Amino acid sequence: MSPQQRNQTWKPSIELLFAEAPTMFGAIAEETGSMADITAALVKELREKTGVGMMDCKKALNETSGDLEAAVDWLRKQGLAAAQKKAGRVASEGLVGLYAEEKSAAIVEVNSETDFVSRNEDFQTLVRQVASLALACGEDLEKLLEMDYSNTGHTVAEEVNQLIATIGENINIRRATGLSVDRGIVASYIHAATAPGLGRIGALVAVSSEGDPEKLAQLGHQLAMHVAAASPQAVSIEELNVKDVDRERAVLREQAESSGKPAEIIDKMVEGRLRKFYEEVVLLNQTFIIDGETKVSKVIEQAVKDLGGSVEITGIRRFALGEGIEREESDFAAEVAAQLK
Repeated sequence: MSPQQRNQTWKPSIELLFAEAPTMFGAIAEETGSMADITAALVKELREKTGVGMMDCKKALNETSGDLEAAVDWLRKQGLAAAQKKAGRVASEGLVGLYAEEKSAAIVEVNSETDFVSRNEDFQTLVRQVASLALACGEDLEKLLEMDYSNTGHTVAEEVNQLIATIGENINIRRATGLSVDRGIVASYIHAATAPGLGRIGALVAVSSEGDPEKLAQLGHQLAMHVAAASPQAVSIEELNVKDVDRERAVLREQAESSGKPAEIIDKMVEGRLRKFYEEVVLLNQTFIIDGETKVSKVIEQAVKDLGGSVEITGIRRFALGEGIEREESDFAAEVAAQLK
């Protein structure tokens, strides 16, 4: 092929390339321009509008080609905007959930903003499922939130976000705990139950024993009821935090010294008041609520005889709904007015 023929062959291809160039480079420029439009300021604006994290805002804007309103809708569809917007609200209602097997049990506290949500079937299902999962992770909330939720393909945290979007209230898995024994039982009790395994106070008692199973179950249930009602801080005096005991002793001594009595009398006053303190916070020193007169330690001594084997309380757990949460005083009229704006 001659050089002239080769030039004639390539000419159409070169002309075609330059003819299409404006379209090709225009498309590239348009794509680059749309990416450039997603500025830090735009991401910040979306974050302030929805309360969602920076990375999720950036992803939403990329998914919607930088359209702010469309990005808000995209986040809402993912359940992210609704969840984050409500995350700052105080959630002190909800349910305490309990899941028990013979030798292990777990309790969780899942909070909502209002008591109405505690009667919602979807919310109750969430609490039950979370309680059953807590059996495997104890007090590790981070692990619990990352666990697969009932073979749905998403995590517990993602399920919570979806439920927030559905119900319209802030929902928070606040805490979880559990107990287990090698021999004996973990007894459980739910107070003010709204449904099986769900209520406002949950208690667990681990009882190590090889005694009569039926009698042990009855004893365990009564002890769990007692823990729910009396709220002991520890099983025995030895399990109390030393710093808490020293602090209590210091307060009692200061009170006794203000009486102006002799030092030896003050010492006796302090020890007497400290015994009273133990009776309030130590399980074995408390009066058994079932009969209102026997010390729990004596109940255990009698159980050893009745069950035909050793009996030892190896652990207690108690959750009361909303305890320790600072509740906001709300102005109902102001809330209604705010909703109308």
